[in-house]
Formats: sequence, structure tokens, C-alpha cells
Amino acid sequence: MEKKESAKERILQIASDLFYREGVRAVGIDRIIAESGVAKASFYRNFATKDDLVVAFLEQRRQRTMRRIEDACSRYPDHPAEQLCELLRSLASRMKEPDFRGCPFMNTTVEFPDEDHPGHHKATECRRESWNRIKQIAIAAGAHDPDALAKQLEILYNGAVMTVYMYEAEEVCDHFCKAAMLLVKEHIPHFIPALR
Repeated sequence: MEKKESAKERILQIASDLFYREGVRAVGIDRIIAESGVAKASFYRNFATKDDLVVAFLEQRRQRTMRRIEDACSRYPDHPAEQLCELLRSLASRMKEPDFRGCPFMNTTVEFPDEDHPGHHKATECRRESWNRIKQIAIAAGAHDPDALAKQLEILYNGAVMTVYMYEAEEVCDHFCKAAMLLVKEHIPHFIPALR
């Protein structure tokens, strides 16, 4: 027997889809309540404020991001350099998906530039965790400067995420992968990545 989705899960799923697709500021509480089919009292029992819901949305996306990183790594359990390359290919693949609307963490920090806002704070924390994991992979792969490699890959990714909105996704992702592999090769000279 399937477990019935709770009101909290339903609210979070609807909000997560809407926030990612349309932006946090563009979506109001009343719309989330209407689309999730819950009573207003039920909404506020689960999320005292919209900010609480935004933080929950970002936490859900953090978990999804970390699962994607670990899934990519699991394909090459004994080869951290290949894990890094697989992760970069996975990021490029995600950017080509029709429902791709950028990085939810970057999007949220743009919508809430005040660093004290709970959404900005949580988005920054989530983003930092994911790129720290990539830095750990770079360390395990023997990168001579894993911090620089992780930062350079993050900056390259940020640019690709924005560029994919303006140009053909396939071409952007191809250039992203090639440039990323060159960075990997520069920092891990003994490794020869496949330019798949």
C-alpha cells in the first residue's frame, strides 16, 4: 500500500516546482495553497512564513544536488579524477534538459541579495556544500591546487548556466565540458580525461 502524501510534502512539492520554474518572488502563498489543495490553516501549521517554505525548498534541492554528485561518483568508485569528469558531464547533461531553469541556489541569491535573508543564507550554504564536495573529489584525484580547481569549475559552470539561456544548449554544454576538462587536465596533469 502506498503511503499517502502529507499536506507538508504536497505543499513543498508544489512550491518547489513553482519556485524553480517561475522564481520565488513570482509565486505567492495563495497560489501555493490553491495548487496544493490544502487549507490555509494547514499551510501555516507546516510553514509559519514563506521564508520557512523557501528554506525548505532549498534544503530539498540541496539533498537532490548532493544525491546527483554521489550518483556521478558511484560510477567510478576507485577513480576520483573520473568521478570529477563524470560529474561535469552530468552537470552538462542537466543543463540540456527542457525543464532546466538554472541553479536554484544562484537564482535564490539573485532574488534575495540581502545576505541576512534566510533564503540567501540557505542558498549560499547549500551551494558552498556542493562545491566543497567537488573540492574533496579534486583532493582525492591529486589536484595540485584543489581549491583553485573547484573555484574555477564553479565559475565556468556559473557562466554556462547563464549562457544556456541565450544559445543552443547542446553547443554551450559541449564548450562547457571541453573547457572543464582542460581545467581538470591542468590541475591533474597525470590524468587524461575523455572528452565525451
